[in-house]
Amino acid sequence: MFSQEMEKTVLELTAPTKGILAADESAGTIEKRFKSVDVASTEENRRSYREALFTAPGLSDYISGVILFEETLQQKSATGVPLPQVLADQGIVPGIKVDKGTQALANFPGDKVTHGLQGLPERLAGYKTLGARFAKWRAVIAIGDNFPSTRAIEVNADGLARYAAICQELGIVPIVEPEVLMDGGHDIARCAAVTEEVLETVFHALHRHRVQLEYMLLKPNMVLPGKDCPQQASAEEIAAATLICFRRTVPAAVPGINFLSGGQSDQAATANLNAMNTYAQQQPWQLSFSYGRALQAPALKAWHGAAANIGAGQQALLKRARLNSAARQGKYLVSMEA
Repeated sequence: MFSQEMEKTVLELTAPTKGILAADESAGTIEKRFKSVDVASTEENRRSYREALFTAPGLSDYISGVILFEETLQQKSATGVPLPQVLADQGIVPGIKVDKGTQALANFPGDKVTHGLQGLPERLAGYKTLGARFAKWRAVIAIGDNFPSTRAIEVNADGLARYAAICQELGIVPIVEPEVLMDGGHDIARCAAVTEEVLETVFHALHRHRVQLEYMLLKPNMVLPGKDCPQQASAEEIAAATLICFRRTVPAAVPGINFLSGGQSDQAATANLNAMNTYAQQQPWQLSFSYGRALQAPALKAWHGAAANIGAGQQALLKRARLNSAARQGKYLVSMEA
């Protein structure tokens, strides 16, 4: 009954030249990021910072949607306008992070499982009344000598599928985020093997739970070496490995793949996305971005908690958004960084 509503949301989120801003940092995560620039993580500072991001002039030229944290969904601008409405007024779709984080998977050392399914239908219904039109759930898969286990991949895939089914029942577009972490010393081949197994398992679970692939988006990791691997890879190698993996596992019915940055530097995340869109010819999906730190880090550094620096922070955000928009089209050049 919500198919037209979800189709409209998907079309807006996958608009050409645009991507998604992830501004859904948990309280603990944003406290760490604020601490890096000597800013106290008070509710007012968090609200002020996010309002500054959302009101950057021209942001909607490059950003189609913003993922919010629950606190932000309920906050208002300095003039009393709900922040989801601030986004909607400039043509940006508000979304919401709905998982409750990870915990250790009993009897499987090194593996984690995401929780938050209990009470999810009721929470989602409330979020929708506040303006959220899409949601995000993140599953975390770490790579080590003895993990991930098949069981961990299956449990996380089932959680993602159950979440996605609940979203669609309420007319909310789910972003499905299975993230294979880049922590560790594994090489690109190991990342490719794990990512392929994860994606294959996730899409089997989505099928079992009758999730309509046309009304969802995928937010995965890129296939790249662990950050401690001695043999790092070029953007072209990462693009080739990623696209081979995704052609094997992601159905053509999925309208968009919005990659996470996953700890990559700002420039690396942009260059890798650009290589994919340069390398990719006639792919069935839109290849775009859903970056958090890789979009926000320069803005946070420029803002530094001072009202006088809001304009500088907004310009830093706009620059990275513009460069990633170019990368989404395969038109990014390193010279643009200047």
